[in-house]
Amino acid sequence: MAFHLITLNNGQTIPAIGLGTWQSKPNEVARAVEHALKAGYRHIDCAWAYGNEKEVGEGLRASGVPREEVFITSKLWGTYHRRVEECLDQTLANLGTTYLDLYLVHWPIAMNPNGNHPVMPMRPNGNRDIDESRDLRDTWQGMEAMVKKGKVKAIGASNFSQMMLEKILPIAEIIPAVNQLEIHLYNPQLELLDYLKSKKIVPQAYSPLGSTNSPLFADECATEIAKKRGLKSTSDVLLGYLLAKDIVILPKSVTPSRIESNLTGALEAYNALTPEDIQVLDGVAAGGKQKRFIMPPWGIDLGFDNWPAPTK
Repeated sequence: MAFHLITLNNGQTIPAIGLGTWQSKPNEVARAVEHALKAGYRHIDCAWAYGNEKEVGEGLRASGVPREEVFITSKLWGTYHRRVEECLDQTLANLGTTYLDLYLVHWPIAMNPNGNHPVMPMRPNGNRDIDESRDLRDTWQGMEAMVKKGKVKAIGASNFSQMMLEKILPIAEIIPAVNQLEIHLYNPQLELLDYLKSKKIVPQAYSPLGSTNSPLFADECATEIAKKRGLKSTSDVLLGYLLAKDIVILPKSVTPSRIESNLTGALEAYNALTPEDIQVLDGVAAGGKQKRFIMPPWGIDLGFDNWPAPTK
């Protein structure tokens, strides 16, 4: 399998197609990771909060693919912003590796480490229990320390708006290598992508196909382009569209046939789509289909467009 690689701002290369593991059940994710690696994937996207990193590690070992050939990403959870290394060490132990290729701040929000739940502490009004005294800049410096210790090769952001990035960039010794976001046909975040490009931060797309029972699969514009270009499915267009914009894509599946078709179909579409196709697809959301699927009730302003105002 030929790899499509993107170069990060530290000179490291990242495979542009990775397997997402969010919401993959523990008894399914090991087999999915093993199959993906045997099928040609070389990038696995994980997170402490997904609760399945031990099984991801089992899949990595079962695949027989050497650790150094696999790009592994994980993420710092909000209740650990004051304990960056502790969270990272748990992830490394669960995955069974001594280092990560990329470590991200999962959300730009610290949560109460002594709240009513270790993962998702809540306030009585239903919002997340935010640790308002924690400065995001301090969390970023904790991330930088992990690079200096050799525990991670690169660090980055996840779910950071321009407003949130501008909180850390003035003090950053290490510029975030990536920003992982909800990016897809109905939430293209075009202005934010332009900003990331200006800062040499590579965008990554989680949920590139939308959510469960996603309306994107039935999108008329993407379906028409798939037929016109002789592609096998609308999902090929949805993935290839993002690849063509130099966005790392992280489609999630535990179904072997879908794991394979996400990889091959994305590459076929990447090679088949024209600049005119990309321009048309860029305009779909603005034509009345703008939609986010992932909007947790943080209770504060994250600085994103098309996000409901927080309730206090």
